[in-house]
Amino acid sequence: MPDASDTVLRDVVSHPEAIFAFDNSYARMPSRFFARVDPTPVSAPRLICLNRGLAIELGVDPDRLGNADAVQVLAGATVPEGAEPLAMAYAGHQFGNFVPQLGDGRALLLGEVIGRDGVRRDIQLKGSGPTPFSRRGDGRAALGPALREFIVSEAMAALGIPTTRSLAVVATGETVRRERPLQGAVLTRVARSHVRVGTFQFFRAREDVDGLRLLADHVIARHYPEVASSDPAPLGTQYRAMLEQVVARTAALIALWQSVGFIHGVMNTDNMQVAGETIDYGPCAFMDSFHPGTVYSSIDAGGRYAYGNQPQIGHWNMARLAEAMLPLLGSDPQEAVDAANAALATFPDRFQAAWDAAFRRKLGLMTGQDTDRTLAHDLLTIMAGQGADFTLTFRRLSDLAAPGAGEEAMAAFRSLFAQPMAVDDWLATWRQRTAQEAGEPMERLRAMRNVNPAFIPRNHQVEHALVAAETGTTGPLEDLVEVLRRPFDNQPGRAAYALPPRPEQVVAATFCGT
Repeated sequence: MPDASDTVLRDVVSHPEAIFAFDNSYARMPSRFFARVDPTPVSAPRLICLNRGLAIELGVDPDRLGNADAVQVLAGATVPEGAEPLAMAYAGHQFGNFVPQLGDGRALLLGEVIGRDGVRRDIQLKGSGPTPFSRRGDGRAALGPALREFIVSEAMAALGIPTTRSLAVVATGETVRRERPLQGAVLTRVARSHVRVGTFQFFRAREDVDGLRLLADHVIARHYPEVASSDPAPLGTQYRAMLEQVVARTAALIALWQSVGFIHGVMNTDNMQVAGETIDYGPCAFMDSFHPGTVYSSIDAGGRYAYGNQPQIGHWNMARLAEAMLPLLGSDPQEAVDAANAALATFPDRFQAAWDAAFRRKLGLMTGQDTDRTLAHDLLTIMAGQGADFTLTFRRLSDLAAPGAGEEAMAAFRSLFAQPMAVDDWLATWRQRTAQEAGEPMERLRAMRNVNPAFIPRNHQVEHALVAAETGTTGPLEDLVEVLRRPFDNQPGRAAYALPPRPEQVVAATFCGT
């Protein structure tokens, strides 16, 4: 008996007029949740990159997506059958300041599809033209930021970190005006949801408790069905459970960011999704030399969203979600506040447990001891003081776990530190700790290489690929994406992609695409 996913794929392929098999739940919400608006046509759309593997996961024929009719859809020039384009309403705290109305100012949710895995996902066009939420903006995206999101989001997926995905980037043939004229583009983004912390804040700011309840019910049905109950229950029970689940997923997500040296750049509440995925890749970056105060975002002058601040900001954002949900958490105001505080109080321990587990794995430790956290922090402190590269430090430490690892591996590891002797005492402690483990060295080596990537989207390599693509040469982009699809593998002939930048290649700032 064929499974349902096979049926979906055959249906899509057998009806030429249907590119996506849409089933749109958010479009059935009340009209105050969004603005219905069609994308703005563009003059000369041209496909730059297509994620064939993701297309297959969605039950979409990737060959079909590459043809001229589909490119018109991906550019926003044609609305496909079954789509119900809408710009979602939301609010948000931006750098700590509350804005009661933001919304999709340059993006449209085309609709939702149920993939071959049975998971419902949004299909969104980013850069598809102005909406009622554009706030005097042009509603467009530039090619460089669209390609950056394609590269980095797909790298995150390959690293095993929950993330929105990128299906395609289409150049529009038009110019967008930022600090200078730039080529326009539309990114097709795929997400389990585009509901944000700021979506809840939107309804709370309007004292729209019915809207809050409808939104929470939608989120529970779509992302947290395990907390729903058909039996009579005290007021707020399932909403408290939902809040606890969002807190848990957010804490775990940020711990994973920390474990790979990823800096989001703009952790505003409108950029934090309630389904637990990384969303909105603006001025984001992976660190080269490690330091907890590292900031890449050109608009984060005060370092609010520095690497080391991400856990605290995640907790702060969850507090804003809890505030927005207070009317749902209990009929008595104090009861609701107590429930919110109880959920928020779990964040630090959840984050710490996820961080401990991630860094224990990075150090090759199969079991847990009380001293493991100190061992990890001590290494990070030395790295920060010595300018050691985050990714290479852990990858080359993995090499030291190999049976018979010799002087060459040791020299390669120590060379990452400005004063190599600074890490020698730590190495001795690490060896003593790993000697207490029952696993074989080869087992430890494999385990460490499976969590310590050799390849990340290094800023200088991303910039090189973007500059080349903007001049019409997509080879560097395609090569980089291909390397990043297998971040944990030793890839012969690709060693240059693992290297940190030379001084003249360092990218000190990344920029928002708006």
